[in-house]
Formats: sequence, structure tokens, C-alpha cells
Amino acid sequence: MSAQTTDEGYPMNRRSFLMAASMLALTHGLGLTGCGRPSQGSVRVRLLNRSVPVQLLREFQRRNDPAENLNFLSSEQLADLYDLLQRWQGAETTEEQRPTPIADLLTLGDVWLTPAIQQGLIQPLNLSQVDGWQPLANQEIWRTLVQRDQQGQPSPEGEIWAAPYRWGTMMIAYQAELFAEQGWILPTDWGDLWRPEFARRISLLDSPRSVIGLTLKKLGQSVNTADLAAVANLEPELAALHQQVKVYSSDAYLQPLILQDTALAVGWSTEILPLVRRDRRIAAVVPASGTILTADLWVQPASVPTLTSNDTTNEETNEETVERSTLLQQWLAFCWEPSIATQLSVLSSGISPIFFNSDRSQLPAALQESEQLLPSAKVLQQSEFLLPLPESAIDQYRRLWEAVRLGKSR
Repeated sequence: MSAQTTDEGYPMNRRSFLMAASMLALTHGLGLTGCGRPSQGSVRVRLLNRSVPVQLLREFQRRNDPAENLNFLSSEQLADLYDLLQRWQGAETTEEQRPTPIADLLTLGDVWLTPAIQQGLIQPLNLSQVDGWQPLANQEIWRTLVQRDQQGQPSPEGEIWAAPYRWGTMMIAYQAELFAEQGWILPTDWGDLWRPEFARRISLLDSPRSVIGLTLKKLGQSVNTADLAAVANLEPELAALHQQVKVYSSDAYLQPLILQDTALAVGWSTEILPLVRRDRRIAAVVPASGTILTADLWVQPASVPTLTSNDTTNEETNEETVERSTLLQQWLAFCWEPSIATQLSVLSSGISPIFFNSDRSQLPAALQESEQLLPSAKVLQQSEFLLPLPESAIDQYRRLWEAVRLGKSR
């Protein structure tokens, strides 16, 4: 969702205040670029900037022959990556004419998976021989997320369309110093957002599914509820929450918190936790009643050669395609190696999917000790990804959102 400018005057500037130096850190010494053109025969992986720590990119390159020519490229926003998929679809231009070369593998946010499938932007992934995939395939939460039919709906008979490599949560960030000064009780759950002392002191995501979703969680309902009319008190609760909000933004919800113009902000752990580490005034919590989960996924654009099995006997599959597939499979397996997954989780502020159902006592200390980064099993059992809804439900969400935002709720 695009950013906007509110009547408080906060520019919705794609979090530029948080990311000014990130590209410099990634590109140094790696040959990793945002808009450069790699050599013609290279294998390209385009990722969300900072979603894979630079140390791990170097380690993967160290393990492989430089002649194999794997190139990492980055984009600043998940929306930018989805936009690239749309621009690449059906492109008739030559490689030299394209402003951005097509990647063999690309990061996609989970909420874009359904439209990407529906629009034919991506193709199914053959993960059958990728080390580390089967343990994930055995977990219902990951199967439901990435096994879809041709309309992008979760289906046990569907194909695998994506490979998860990082996940996070929607959480509450707050001004710890202000809470101490005012003697306020620290927030622990969604219901705290309705407390009278926080009137006009909250930043929320500018997203109907997210805001209605957290209200549903407060009421003990699923964030994927299809019939909103059946949920008692939903509209008045949502209207009351609206009165607490100073800023709606999906891009700059942290800026007013940093400037102390709001006391709390609701957003994504992958964006909030780096701020918590840098700014001791800010603390954060994953709500105890469960939350919305989010994931970064690897997908294959529809226009690149299909990821093939290593033992393929298809005569039409040439040697170059097999070599490219092998290298991409190695990259996927690399992301799921326990030692690599640990580093990714600690350094990127997002957790590897291999740790979702792990015995916490067996995890590295850095992961055991932070329930902000890795919530408890009890919280995770009550948490959900946003799954696609039928058109009738989408219309209900839209109408309710508009009524509340325009002050027309009953």
C-alpha cells in the first residue's frame, strides 16, 4: 500500500530515515548491486536488502567456484520486488534494453504470493531434492503458506510456489522512558491499545487486514475471519481504536515514535527490532494472545528456466539449465542449514523457518533469550499468517475500514 502524508505532517518516505547507509554496507566487496547489470550468463538472486546478512552472502560465495558467477542483487522494499515481477512479465525487450535484468530467484513477501500466482508472475518450485525442505514441508503452517492452487488459494493438492527463508511478527513498539516517567503499566497484549492514556498517541499500519486483524485478535477471533458481520462488537471496537490513532502509515509508522510524538507503534518485528537495538528509549513486545505472522519467500519468476531435478533425463534440459538449477538449489539449502539459519536469525532480525517448532532449550542462547525475536510456543500457537480471503470477505473488510476511517461507523 502506498504511503501518504497525514494531517500531522509526517512524510511517508519509505523508511528512508532508517536505511540511508544500508546499500553501501551490502555492496562493499560483494559485487552486489541494486541496479547494475551482471554478465550475460550469470545466475542472479535478487533479495530484499538486509534480509540476508552480508556475512552469509560472502560465505556462500566463498564455498563456490567464482567461475559459477552467482550474483546477488538487492531491492529496498518488498513492494519494489513485486513491481519488478510485474515489469518482467511478458517483456519482449532484449536483455540490453531491460532496465533491470530478470533474476533467477527473488524475494517475495507472503502477502504478495496470491496475486503473483494469479497474474502468472511466478512458477512452481521443484524443491523435492533440496536439502532442508522436507522438515518444513512436514509442518502444516509452512505447507499452508506456500502450497497453493492456480488461483493462489491454499490447497493440499496444489503445487509448491515458494520457499520460506525468514519470518517475523506484528508487534507493539513503545517509548520505554515515557512509560517509566508516567508510571504506566507496560503493554503486553492488543487490548492495551484501547487504554485511555493512549488517546491520539498510537501509530498504526495503514492496512485494513492488519488493523482489523489485531482487533479480531483482541476479540479472540482469527485474523482470517471471512464473515466480519458475525463477530460481535467488532465495529465499535474498531471505531474506538481509531480514536486512539495519531498516524496511519505502512512506511513511516516508526518516525513519530522516534520523535516522541506517539507513545506506541504497531508494526513488523523485522523493522522494529533493529530500532530497539539502536535506540534504548524504545522497547517492544509480541502480544500474548498471538499475532500476525509475516514471511520472506524465495520465488522463481515465470520467465526464467524451471528449477530442475538434478537427476533429470529431459533431453530438452540443456547443461547450462541444469548447472543454474544446481546452484540455485544449493543456495536454498544453504539458507536452511542450521548454522547459517542461526546467523540469519540473529543478524537479520527475522527468524529462519527451521526454528518455528524447535525445542527452545536446544536453540542457541541468542535465540532462547529473546521472546521479542522468537516468541514462546504458546504465542506462536495462537498466531497466523494472513491468508487470502474470498471476494465477499474482502469487500466486507474494505467497507468496514472505510466506514471507520471516515467516521461513518454505527
